[in-house]
Amino acid sequence: MSVDMNSQASDSNEDDFGPNSEEEEEEEVGEEEDQGDIADYYEGVASDVEQQGADAFDPEEYQFTCLSYRESQKVLSEDVNRVASTLKVSPAVAKLVLVHFQWRVSVILERYKSSSSQLLCEAQVQPSTCSSRLHVSTHSFQCGVCLQLVRKEALLALPCQHSFCKACWEQHCTVLVKDGVGVGISCMAQDCSLQMPEDFVLPLLHGDELKDKYRRYLFRDYVESHFQLQLCPGADCPMVIQVQEPRARRVQCSRCGEVFCFMCRQMYHAPTDCGTIRKWLTKCADDSETANYISAHTKDCPKCNICIEKNGGCNHMQCSKCKHDFCWMCLGDWKTHGSEYYECSRYKENPDIVNQSQQAQAREALKKYLFYFERWENHSKSLQLEAQTYQRIQEKIQERVMNNLGTWIDWQYLQNAAKLLAKCRYTLQYTYPYAYYMESGPRKKLFEYQQAQLEAEIENLSWKVERADSYERGDLENQMHIAEQRRRTLLKDFHDT
Repeated sequence: MSVDMNSQASDSNEDDFGPNSEEEEEEEVGEEEDQGDIADYYEGVASDVEQQGADAFDPEEYQFTCLSYRESQKVLSEDVNRVASTLKVSPAVAKLVLVHFQWRVSVILERYKSSSSQLLCEAQVQPSTCSSRLHVSTHSFQCGVCLQLVRKEALLALPCQHSFCKACWEQHCTVLVKDGVGVGISCMAQDCSLQMPEDFVLPLLHGDELKDKYRRYLFRDYVESHFQLQLCPGADCPMVIQVQEPRARRVQCSRCGEVFCFMCRQMYHAPTDCGTIRKWLTKCADDSETANYISAHTKDCPKCNICIEKNGGCNHMQCSKCKHDFCWMCLGDWKTHGSEYYECSRYKENPDIVNQSQQAQAREALKKYLFYFERWENHSKSLQLEAQTYQRIQEKIQERVMNNLGTWIDWQYLQNAAKLLAKCRYTLQYTYPYAYYMESGPRKKLFEYQQAQLEAEIENLSWKVERADSYERGDLENQMHIAEQRRRTLLKDFHDT
């Protein structure tokens, strides 16, 4: 699993942001999914575990829409036209204002009523009145970058009136666009952050290829700044997910099938929130736990400084390299003090001794981490094994259908049981980072109680799925119902709380 939590659209999908993108989408949507893949375990199992009354509530239910490139452009254009007409600015300037306020049109219109000039200054599309007047009074025909004297008509300036020659503007914009900048190209003047609208930048770019690249970067930045939109993180996929209320919920692209969290665009991670799962994955990936282990289990020889790990109960240590005898507790020469810890008179006197309580804390921290990490890893491996079980069930159903022992519909419950098992175990896996960072208290005790219940029912379901031929259909479906109920209860009480 990737650790990077801020992946963005790359140049690899540039060709999808064009007039032919929808035709390509229609071709790919019709492709069949791999029957051996269990990544779609959220699909097709609801009918087998549907509950009545309050239990029917699904804490993961989330409404979203998958938009093509043209549909996304239409959504953006509607907001741009509305803001441009209200603020009486060009569409290019309106886009910069929208980006600054994350495309919250109602906020922009409300702010505009109170102070239109302040709104434009805050969005960095209009300079303050005083700074503009100050520069006009010192206006000259010299470019502020190359310091060349040029004709007046060869100078270009933003509303801040910082004038530079066209050649310098062209070089400035070209370099930034080649570096992947869309929105965010600002005035070249020092300490001036006035933003350059796209209708100012485009004429300065040479060649259709560079202009197309700039438009793609703009589209990427417009979508990523929109509080209700997210680019699909799937490889070479131009689709955009639209929601009404942005939350850390599961969404799935209708084109490439990518499943991800709407807020962070990483693998769905309920009940753990985006910030916590980012910390956990970083912790699992870096070398911090190696350092913790060394701190908790090793010390340096006081004579030759070689790292030594204690592998016995005796505090009398002998360095394997220099043969120096010393006390594990105080690092003092073993010849000058007793064999028991309470006789170690130098322990409190030596200021260079590593504090014992710190060692104990490091060991406890490592023990806690390993407790949750081992369970996290175990369920991750179990998911891989259950994908193989799902494949075997698919093959078994196919064999029975071919032998006229029923239809696909008759044996569909076996497939759904395997899907639900993976769905529940996936949720269980992500409960361990949640528990690791939880503070001790009654709420953590409740969480761990529900976590243990869910784990027990998952193991029961796993046992029955692997031995489905030994159980009646009703028994298996009842176990599915119980496991899904435990999962939903935990998510209802702890997801997004």
